[in-house]
Amino acid sequence: MKGSAVAVCSPGPPGGPQMVREQYTTATEGTHVQRPENPCVYKIGIYGWRKRCLYLFVLLLLIILLVNFALTIWILKVMWFSPTGMGHLRVTKDGLRLEGESEFLFPLYAKEIHSRVDSSLLLQSTQNVTVNARNSEGEVTGRLKVGPKMVEVQSQHFQINSKDGKPLFTVDEKEVVVGTDKLRVTGPEGALFEHSVETPLVRADPFQDLRLESPTRSLSMDAPKGVHIKAHAGKIEALSQMDIVFQSSDGMLVLDAETVCLPKLVQGTQGSAGSSQELYEICVCPDGKLYLSVAGAGTTCHESSHVCL
Repeated sequence: MKGSAVAVCSPGPPGGPQMVREQYTTATEGTHVQRPENPCVYKIGIYGWRKRCLYLFVLLLLIILLVNFALTIWILKVMWFSPTGMGHLRVTKDGLRLEGESEFLFPLYAKEIHSRVDSSLLLQSTQNVTVNARNSEGEVTGRLKVGPKMVEVQSQHFQINSKDGKPLFTVDEKEVVVGTDKLRVTGPEGALFEHSVETPLVRADPFQDLRLESPTRSLSMDAPKGVHIKAHAGKIEALSQMDIVFQSSDGMLVLDAETVCLPKLVQGTQGSAGSSQELYEICVCPDGKLYLSVAGAGTTCHESSHVCL
């Protein structure tokens, strides 16, 4: 015995749609079942072009799913995603760790940047490298800019310390302090200072000349306890276009040497004809001018006093 289900159209209300109902019949094998005359039979399910479109849509979704899965695997492999980070970027308990060379296209904000123990830290840019320090309000309080032509530091106070923490070089709006024991200038033109310089010692390298020069202005050396000028293996020269003044407000001028040579002193009139020893005495005018007068039995300065006029 087997059964089958058929849809039978039953008449509905006048002028209304027909109602479809299912009618189940059972029959044994070899028994012919006579179906009603003029039945309206509808097959249950999706058949024809609708079924083919459904299968095509499901196949298209499956292809898209496979493509997305393959792209995801490819991106994970190319970007080197791992549980600890991405590529050369590693996430540690102390922060982020980058290995190798990294390129930043936009500003980088960090509290601390340091390299590994066995390598140096290199910051490189095709234009310039700028490091800014900002306060809580976002204002720039310090700036270090390394450009192709110069290095610019903008800060209220700039200081360079040694490895022991000793200040080596300090700069602010009022002064520049060099904290080393020795400041050495090796340029062929020396050092140029537009204003005063305060130092306990100015010394040249061994076997080199020391020259203090003011091309268009005056040169002044002041010290509360004295100015000492020494040349251990050479001579001292003082050249001036105008006057050289040695002045002592409370003391005297001492020329302590075996020989004091004044080769260009003005010489007064010659003495008597019997004086041929070429001995001279130094005379002083009331204004301090020195001149020579031929020595005689007594002083002859009054005979050559016309030099003072």
